[in-house]
Amino acid sequence: MKFKFEKLKIWQKSMEMGEDVNLLVDRFPAKEKYNLSSQLLRAMDSVALNISEGSIGQSNLEQNKFVGYAIRSLAEVVTCLHKAKYRSYINESQFEKYYDEAFYLMNMMVAFRNNLK
Repeated sequence: MKFKFEKLKIWQKSMEMGEDVNLLVDRFPAKEKYNLSSQLLRAMDSVALNISEGSIGQSNLEQNKFVGYAIRSLAEVVTCLHKAKYRSYINESQFEKYYDEAFYLMNMMVAFRNNLK
């Protein structure tokens, strides 16, 4: 691995979760293609993108800022998951799986950010 972010467990986990979410939205109704599906995918992708962008910066302060953006994007992912459950696009079991993954990833990112200070 040549880039610093590729070694980060938070980046690796966000990439894995992003691919899982991509498969999940394939099952959403076609009417959600440009709405909830798109929003969920963009928010999930934003997590990994912000982690990588922040790792290239010149300071811990800058990396801290971008990890904060990633955490906010993950909160958006969780809200999209709630919407998908309310609309019956995913069942309770699917919701719990992704919700738990998001919670685990958020805790990883918070711990990582706390170590930057």
